[in-house]
Amino acid sequence: MGQLRGFLEYERVDEETKKVEERVKNYNEFTKELDTKELNKQGGRCMDCGIPFCHSGCPLGNLIPDFNHAVYRNDWQKALKILHATNNFPEFTGRLCPAPCESACVLGIIEPPVAIEMIEKYIVERGFKEGWIEPEPPAHRTDKKVAVIGSGPAGLAAAQQLNRAGHTVTVFERDAKVGGLLRYGIPDFKMEKKVIDRRLDIMKAEGIEFKTNVEVGKNYDVEKLEEFDAVVLCGGATARRNLPIPGADTKGVMQAMDFLKNNNEVVDGLKEMKEELSAKGKDVIVIGGGDTGSDCVGTSNRHEAKSVTNFEILPMPSEHRTLENPWPYWPFTLKTSSSHEEGVERNWSIQTKEFVKDEKGKLKGLKTVQVEWKRKPGQRPELQEVPNTEKEWPCDMALLSLGFTGPEKTLSEKLGVETDGRTNIKGEKNYQTNVKNVFVAGDMRRGQSLIVWAISEGREAAHHVDKFLMGKSKLPIKGDGDLPTA
Repeated sequence: MGQLRGFLEYERVDEETKKVEERVKNYNEFTKELDTKELNKQGGRCMDCGIPFCHSGCPLGNLIPDFNHAVYRNDWQKALKILHATNNFPEFTGRLCPAPCESACVLGIIEPPVAIEMIEKYIVERGFKEGWIEPEPPAHRTDKKVAVIGSGPAGLAAAQQLNRAGHTVTVFERDAKVGGLLRYGIPDFKMEKKVIDRRLDIMKAEGIEFKTNVEVGKNYDVEKLEEFDAVVLCGGATARRNLPIPGADTKGVMQAMDFLKNNNEVVDGLKEMKEELSAKGKDVIVIGGGDTGSDCVGTSNRHEAKSVTNFEILPMPSEHRTLENPWPYWPFTLKTSSSHEEGVERNWSIQTKEFVKDEKGKLKGLKTVQVEWKRKPGQRPELQEVPNTEKEWPCDMALLSLGFTGPEKTLSEKLGVETDGRTNIKGEKNYQTNVKNVFVAGDMRRGQSLIVWAISEGREAAHHVDKFLMGKSKLPIKGDGDLPTA
């Protein structure tokens, strides 16, 4: 697998990026393309480790050593077929996935792991460039109709799989364009939206119908779903977490997703930027240190913010794995994103206590306190404020990047499907809800999670929907697809 001594002879190489001062002037992707010979070497670093733990790290069950070997041998078309057997949209995951497969890579115990995510991206980009990725409409149509509600990665994956099984699929999306958070939550500098559009062109040519500006349960009666033989709920976990402290209603305090969605619509030419949604010339504080917070940092810098500060209530992570966080588990280590590199003051173990407004009701500052996490034997850590650490920060715009509490309740209430204690829709067995022809996948079922998990859930839900409709399923899950022989 790969080159016999490749992992000893070749060092890991990642894509270079354009200089910060150049890339913050626009919203384009800013990585520099690697040449084919270097990519062949990177595929050759895969070490034929016997037990490929990368499989356990990947929710999709991607056949990683197989496509790495094909890249090493410069057989890109075979690599693409292997990759597409388990992943409908490697152009999304190759850009946006945090790569749990790399965290589980055996080589990562002693050296930097194989650059799996980057290789995945180059495989699919080669496929589009060479014209290998073409519509695959089903040879035969069944008489079954399926409605997929939500067009994020889970909905798109479910739709494509069910369409390829021969069912007639309609995707409902409440926004003006298809893509869910891929379209409106991910900044263009991480993934330009033409990447979504070219895949949608393929899916439309395969026979999938997309209906936008349609919100089931609001401007589309749920009774109309009775014309479908099955319904798949893929609406995501979009109920945002608030920060219930004094001044939370102050002008200038807003949800990160409102900020990011508006900016994506401006970049797309759908609207003009409004002053209250622009970070230009403002002291911006992003509350929350995850990926969405990082996206707010990068976007604020492109707005030409006066300053950008990031608060995280948790302690600063270590730079390396700890004994409590061994391989091959996901490493809870310090991560510095490309947006962080563009300019931000990062603060850990800090809690916001109050939003301070001026005489006109506009935000002018935040009050904070430092915190510590105290752990007692056998108990979860408790948050305690550190005395005499109060501080006031100048702030014109506060962006709340605090995650999501679960799905919105409209669909669950209108359809009569059961939810759990976290408001996620129950679909523990075969992704099926208590309403027998209604299925659920993605964040709506499992809570806020990763794009790679959403695609996996969409694929597996489609398998069970197909089985429900036809008595058996011909749809593969977890890498059961039609693969080329070695």
